[in-house]
Amino acid sequence: MYPSDYLYSEEHEWIKVDGDVAVLGITDFAQKELGEVVYFEMPEVGESFAAGDEVGSIESVKAVSPVYTPVAGEVVEVNTAIDDSPEKVNDDPHGAGWLVKLRLSSSEELEKLMSAEQYEAFLKEAEEG
Repeated sequence: MYPSDYLYSEEHEWIKVDGDVAVLGITDFAQKELGEVVYFEMPEVGESFAAGDEVGSIESVKAVSPVYTPVAGEVVEVNTAIDDSPEKVNDDPHGAGWLVKLRLSSSEELEKLMSAEQYEAFLKEAEEG
């Protein structure tokens, strides 16, 4: 269910690394919990964040939720397509619904993230716990 070439955080964000750039989005689990996404407050290109920083927020019909980056980096691109079509976050959270791209400051934080298999086990454990 979750792409095996992505890394996942306990806050339900995913990262896909391509060279020194990481694409950041929220997981299918997160979008289901949020419900229908209606707006994403985006950071500015050029802004820098430390791992764990809030990079924006997602507004759904249920609530407004912060989006954290599990890696440090500088924003190099934001997904402006979701301005006009925020439902992409719901329809394709691991693809067209990506949120921002960051130029990685360091690859060390990647070691703290979960593989798809570990993330699925994490979800199952949380569900049972």
